Amino acid sequence: MVLTRLIRAVGRPTLLETSGGQQQQVVRLPLRRKYTYRSGALKPMPDITPFGLLGIICTVIPGLLIGATISKNMANFLEENDLFVPSDDDDDDD
Repeated sequence: MVLTRLIRAVGRPTLLETSGGQQQQVVRLPLRRKYTYRSGALKPMPDITPFGLLGIICTVIPGLLIGATISKNMANFLEENDLFVPSDDDDDDD
């Protein structure tokens, strides 16, 4: 769709005059507006989501808490089964 619009626009050159009286050939691409239709009519207002910021907060905080709980339980499982045991040698500065 974008390629066909570009090809059509290239086929329709317009002429502009410079200050010296010479004419230059310039291609004008059609404007794509998000708030109007091709006929020029205005599009309807988008739906406003209620509880926008509150919904984000109520989604992110439980997600972080659940993720932290799962990772803590997995770390405990790995340490109990001796699959991964952090070494205490790295903490010594001797």
